[in-house]
Amino acid sequence: MMRSRVLRSRRGRLWLAPLAALLLFQVAGAQTRFTYSKGQSVSPAYEGWMPNEDGSFTMYFGYMNTNWLEEFDIPTGADNNIEAGGPDQGQPTHFYPRRNPFLFTIHLPKDFGNKELIWTLTTHGKTEHAYASLKTDYQIDKQVISTEVGGDFGSLRDELRSNIPPDLEVEGDKHRTVKIGESLMLVAFASDPDNLPARRDGRSQPGGRGEQPGAPPTAQPNPASVTNLLYRPPSSIVPASGPGLRLSWIVYRGKSATVTFSPEQMKTWTDTRAYANSPWSPPYLIPEAPADGKWKVQATFQEPGTYLLRAVASDGALFTYDNVTVSVTR
Repeated sequence: MMRSRVLRSRRGRLWLAPLAALLLFQVAGAQTRFTYSKGQSVSPAYEGWMPNEDGSFTMYFGYMNTNWLEEFDIPTGADNNIEAGGPDQGQPTHFYPRRNPFLFTIHLPKDFGNKELIWTLTTHGKTEHAYASLKTDYQIDKQVISTEVGGDFGSLRDELRSNIPPDLEVEGDKHRTVKIGESLMLVAFASDPDNLPARRDGRSQPGGRGEQPGAPPTAQPNPASVTNLLYRPPSSIVPASGPGLRLSWIVYRGKSATVTFSPEQMKTWTDTRAYANSPWSPPYLIPEAPADGKWKVQATFQEPGTYLLRAVASDGALFTYDNVTVSVTR
């Protein structure tokens, strides 16, 4: 009798062991998040809308490229269109990796009403849509934009609702012509009118309230706070970005692989990998702005064609854009 009970007990344990392993495997599988270098699709994103003082409306759009490395060039047309009124409504045709939030806007008249815009993207044979309307659920404000991009280290302070986006102006003609291999000088002036959100290291930046370009810091940083700036573990549900004025050039339309910027530009897409030259990657160290507020960049092109280059200025919470069209000849 005792031997029979022992055998049943052993058989029970033998049966329970594979069951426990299966359950653990299922739990681990449910928590697994796969990442891809290439082969995945791009999803257009409707970020929301805000009312304008004159009664019109502004819609905000971005996208999510599921790949970490693969980039796409999708001309406006059947595979990249915004209707009604399109297919071309100012959307990008070059798509960088990962999340690119609040990348462009569409201005709507006062009488837009209950109509809808639909942005359609097709990549790797998969078609994705973003449906944009003025439904109240989609209304956003400046603090929402800051929160969505992890601005000011993910801060939720109310004063961000009144934040003023950077002033930005690209000097010179909006349409330039260069030959392959020639360097094109791009000069952009950017400033932060309200110095909000201010840099955490106490350094001044062009346009900061109460400070002049090149003025000494108003406050000396605490060594411990500087250490926190260099590395800060994730603390919010979205990648966080440090405050401070910054400017980068991107290829908005045209083949990015054939364009070289010197110096290398900080990424405007949310690359969260360490030391990835991105405001969203640790360490959170935003380069100090030029004392005169002028960012100078050399662009060189390897193939002929028409390129739309976009200057992206940010205070770490809001964005301002200015474009230059470049015709490249042999």
